[in-house]
Amino acid sequence: MSAFPLRCLFAYLRYLVFWLSLADGKILESFSGLQSRYDFVIVGGGTAGCVLANRLSENPKTKVLLIEAGGSNEGIQNAIIPFLGVALPGTAVDWNFTTTPQVGLGGRTTPLPRGHVLGGSSTINLMTWNRGSDDVWDRWARITQDPGWSSKSIQPFYLKTNRLVPSADGHNTAGQFVPSAHGNGPVEVSLPGFPTELDDKVINTSKELGGRFPFTVDLNAGKTVGFSYMQSSIGQAKRSSSATAYLEPVVNRTNLDVLINTRAARIHSSGNVAGKPLINVVEVAASPNSPRRRITANKELILSAGVFGTAQLLLLSGIGPKSTLAKQGIQPLLDLPSVGQNLTDHAMVPNYFFVNSNLTFDGILRDPTLFGADIQEYLTDAQGLMVDSPGNTQGFIRLPSNSSIFNKVQDPSAGPKSGHTEMIFVDGFAAFGPLAQPTQGNLLSLLTAVVSPTSRGTLTLATSDAFDQPLIDPAYFSTDFDVFAIVQAMKDAQTFISAQPWAGFIVAPFGDLANATTDAAKAALVKILGSTFSHSVGTAAMSPVHANWGVTNPDLTLKGAQGLRIVDASIFPAIPESHLQAVVYTVAERAAHLILTSSL
Repeated sequence: MSAFPLRCLFAYLRYLVFWLSLADGKILESFSGLQSRYDFVIVGGGTAGCVLANRLSENPKTKVLLIEAGGSNEGIQNAIIPFLGVALPGTAVDWNFTTTPQVGLGGRTTPLPRGHVLGGSSTINLMTWNRGSDDVWDRWARITQDPGWSSKSIQPFYLKTNRLVPSADGHNTAGQFVPSAHGNGPVEVSLPGFPTELDDKVINTSKELGGRFPFTVDLNAGKTVGFSYMQSSIGQAKRSSSATAYLEPVVNRTNLDVLINTRAARIHSSGNVAGKPLINVVEVAASPNSPRRRITANKELILSAGVFGTAQLLLLSGIGPKSTLAKQGIQPLLDLPSVGQNLTDHAMVPNYFFVNSNLTFDGILRDPTLFGADIQEYLTDAQGLMVDSPGNTQGFIRLPSNSSIFNKVQDPSAGPKSGHTEMIFVDGFAAFGPLAQPTQGNLLSLLTAVVSPTSRGTLTLATSDAFDQPLIDPAYFSTDFDVFAIVQAMKDAQTFISAQPWAGFIVAPFGDLANATTDAAKAALVKILGSTFSHSVGTAAMSPVHANWGVTNPDLTLKGAQGLRIVDASIFPAIPESHLQAVVYTVAERAAHLILTSSL
C-alpha cells in the first residue's frame, strides 16, 4: 500500500480504543446504589467537575455525587497516548456537536469536539497548557467588579492545579521554563519530549526577529505574548487529565459516588428561599426512553456540564429568555435573557507548506508499518513521536499598533500582555479544517488563529428534548476585526518562515494558499479553510452582582436563584487569549474554595 490517508489512519486508531473493566464499587452505571440526597451534586464529570468532586469530598462527612453523561476514561488508549489524541473527535467519547452553517466559513458547518467521558474535554483535547496572561484575569476582575478574579488573587488557585514534571525524553529543560510559574498540584505538565526539526527554527527565528515576534521563556509566567516551547498536560509520556489527576486518586472515598452514562435532563426548584427559587434538584436518565430519577442536593447543585451542556440544561429547565422558552413550550422558571448568549470561540485557519525534509510525520501516517513501529516504541520504551501532541511550539502575537482596523475598532484584547493571534507549528500535515491529508510530499502545518475575537454567537434549543443537540452558532469571522486579524496572522506566518533559520526548508505553499497573495484572496481562503480550536466559552457569563445582564454572579451562583452554582467555561465573561484547560482548572479550584467557605 503506497498511501495511507488520514481518514484511514483515524479508522485504524479507533480500533485501538478499548475499555477496561470499571473500578469496583464507587463508579455506578445504574441507579442501583444511588441515594436520593447528597450534600453536593455535580452535573458533569469533565475538567471542572472532577476538580470539584475531589475538593468537595475531602471532608469525609460530606456526601458528594458526580454525574457524567459519558463513560469511564479507563483504558482508552487514544486518550492515554498523547499523539493519538487527534483520533478522539468524532468517536463515542465526543459529544459530536456541530455548528450551524457559518457565513464566515462559506456556509459550511464544522465539528465542535467536547469530551463525553470522565475528564471531559481534558480527556480528548490536545493538552496545551496556558494559564492566560495577568491581563486576562485582571479584566475578569474589572468586568465582574470582584477583585477575587484578579491575577494576584487567582495565582494561588492556579498553583494548586499543576506541577511541572520531566519531559518524556528527560532532556535538560533549563532555560525553557520559569520555575515560579508552576505549582505542586495534581495535573502533570511537561515540555516536549520528542524534539522535531521545527523546534530550533521557531525559537531561533523569534530570537532573531524580536519585535512583534519575541521569544518568551514561559507563557505561563504572566505574559502570553511571544514564541515558546509548548507546555502540555502530559506526565510520564501519558495524558494527565482531570480524571487521572483529580478523580482517580480519590474515587474510592466512601463519601463520593460517581454515576456514569447518565444524562441530566432537567433541573428543578424545590421551593423558594427569600423570594428566590431554590434550584437544588436534578432529573437524570440513561437514555431518552429510560426511567428518570430525581436527586436533591442538600447544600448545592453544581452545573459543570460545559459551555454547551450547561446552557442547554438551563434552557431546558426554564431558565433563560422567556420568549425563546415559550417557542419550545417550556414553562419559564427564571427569566435570564443572557443564557446561551455571548458564545465566543477561537476561529483558526491552517496554512500548509511543502518542505524540503523527509523527517515530517507524513510518511508515518501513510504507512501502517511505520505507524505500528512508532506505537511499539511508545509501548516498549515510552519514547518517540507518540509522547507528545502534534505541536511542540506556539506563539501569540499582537497586531501592529498602527493597524488600520484600530481606527474603527477598540483593541479587544485583555491588554498588552495578551496577543491578538496565535501560531502553532506542526511537523507534518495536521488535518484541521476540511482538507484531507495529501498522499504525497512532506509538509509544515502552521495553524493561525484569532484569540481576541469580537464575533459573538449563540446557543439555542432545537427541541425540548434533553437528548437532542442544541443549535450552536459561533458566528465565526462575522466581524471586520476577526477577518482583519486572521489575514494579518496569515501574513505574519509567511513573514516568520521567511526568516534565515528557515532558509532551504520551505519549498512552496500548498494548495490554494499559493495563489492567496493579496489580503482579499486570503480573506476568501478563510471561507474555504477556516475552522476552530474548539475553545468555546461564555454562554452563562459572570457579571457584577446587581447587573441586569449575565447569568452568574462573581461567586458563580445563578442570578435570581438559590442553591445552584455553575463552574465551567460557560461562566467566562471574556475569552482568554490562550488555550483554555488551565483556565478552567483554575476557575474550578477557586470555585471549590468559594463553595466550601460558603457552606461552613
